[in-house]
Amino acid sequence: MEYRTLGRSGLRVSELCLGTMQFGWTTDEAGAFAVLDAFHAAGGTFLDTADVYSNWAANNPGGVAEAIIGRWLNGRGVRRDMIIATKVRGRMEPGPNGEGLSRAHIMQAAEDSLRRLGVDAIDLYQSHWYDEHTPIEETLRAYDDLVRQGKVRYIGASNYPAWRLCRSLWAADVNKLVRYDSLQPHYSLVHRAEFERELRDLCLDQGIGVMPYSPLAGGFLTGRYRRNQPLPDSQRRRGVQRYLNEQGWAAIDALDAVATARSVSLISVALAWQLSQPVITAPIIGANSVEQLQPSLAAAGLRLTADEMETLNAATAWET
Repeated sequence: MEYRTLGRSGLRVSELCLGTMQFGWTTDEAGAFAVLDAFHAAGGTFLDTADVYSNWAANNPGGVAEAIIGRWLNGRGVRRDMIIATKVRGRMEPGPNGEGLSRAHIMQAAEDSLRRLGVDAIDLYQSHWYDEHTPIEETLRAYDDLVRQGKVRYIGASNYPAWRLCRSLWAADVNKLVRYDSLQPHYSLVHRAEFERELRDLCLDQGIGVMPYSPLAGGFLTGRYRRNQPLPDSQRRRGVQRYLNEQGWAAIDALDAVATARSVSLISVALAWQLSQPVITAPIIGANSVEQLQPSLAAAGLRLTADEMETLNAATAWET
């Protein structure tokens, strides 16, 4: 497993980041522990979660994934091995301050996440998505105070458009406040324009570490979806409907060609396509079981040639 610097910070993280949205949703605690154990054994050090995970599931009020991670960290005694990233923004309590990026919500949410995770400090605290009702400076000052208190070490953004991220970086610079060191965008071989149109150049220019989520397009790029075949039974099958078109099938064909030549899985190639880009720090992978995790772990250290990158890029080009 390679370790990379997160943006322009001094923080070193594994080249693959384990997402935990499925913990307490499609994976029970025993399954989550098995996945975490396998990731750690493979050299993985970077975990991503959020306080709201996964409050859309039945009997899940949110905070469940964080609590599972906390029990695993404590039970295994591996806190010093791991970089823990979590997020704040979504609704966790009733009332007008139960969500958002106000100082009131951030300070309370940070304490709650620290308690569930069972840690003294959150390594990377991320704005889950931006809050149009709260001044950027208020949000950054709250983060700055948490960093000064030693409760947060670095901050990041998720789902930010380029203009909002740029304004946030400017506000941090002008007001001498802690700045976002990372961005978590939606990015995959079949979902490129949202990141590549403006965010990619901004992140390269400003030294922002990039942790793409859904790098396998909700499972579409795993090889389970094929032309003229029934859709597999999956919790996320509805989400892949947008990719069931000619460009999506062209991506699968291109992945097949590279994977066959390399004797690896489509999953490994789809992740290697990201890992071969200088702007990417660590794609966020997810798994319900150790068996599902293994093909993603196989992408560690895998880099594509210029010709292979061109094959994949040409199949899913979005520029007009």
